[in-house]
Amino acid sequence: MDTKEKIIVTAIEQFMQYGIRAVTMDDIARLAGISKKTIYQEFADKNQLVLETFQTALEQDECKMKSLPSLKDGVIEHLLGLSAYVRKRFAEMNPFVMNELQRYYPQCWQIFEEFKQKHVHQEIIDVIKKGIEEGYFRSEINPEIIASMRVEQMTSLFDPIKFPPSKFNLGELHVEVFEHFLHGIFTEKGKEAYQKKKTN
Repeated sequence: MDTKEKIIVTAIEQFMQYGIRAVTMDDIARLAGISKKTIYQEFADKNQLVLETFQTALEQDECKMKSLPSLKDGVIEHLLGLSAYVRKRFAEMNPFVMNELQRYYPQCWQIFEEFKQKHVHQEIIDVIKKGIEEGYFRSEINPEIIASMRVEQMTSLFDPIKFPPSKFNLGELHVEVFEHFLHGIFTEKGKEAYQKKKTN
């Protein structure tokens, strides 16, 4: 691992655990075992570090999503893999991170919006269409509308005013809402298959 990678790995860990604004360049330098001067040789300022760190984290998310059971393995298997990933991913995340990105790092937020549309939104549409074909999801639903609704639903869960971190665990919150979403589009066949696979 080269110096830049070490800085980014350390930054991801610290930002996810403590939030972006709470972590200083001094903190990252100390934990990465390098001088602050070395960080500034790789990154112009904290804004650039946050941007490149966030881009790396999204690339990691994309890779992990691709490693989940694919739709070829079955819709239910894919959903269970996604549910487990969501629980783990958000359980490790400081609930204020996304709020900080939106308020203080607009370039990062724009990248996140593009990622949602390019990857998450299309992924949901594909899953819904496949689920309808296989009889797991209700045939009358509109995949485009439901996918858009689901993406907005996911984003709203990061709002610390609507869902105070002192009251809700982010990982459990996302899984709870995900399950509610699924049961709104499942057919009886889908519900039975999901519950059976989940139990097993």
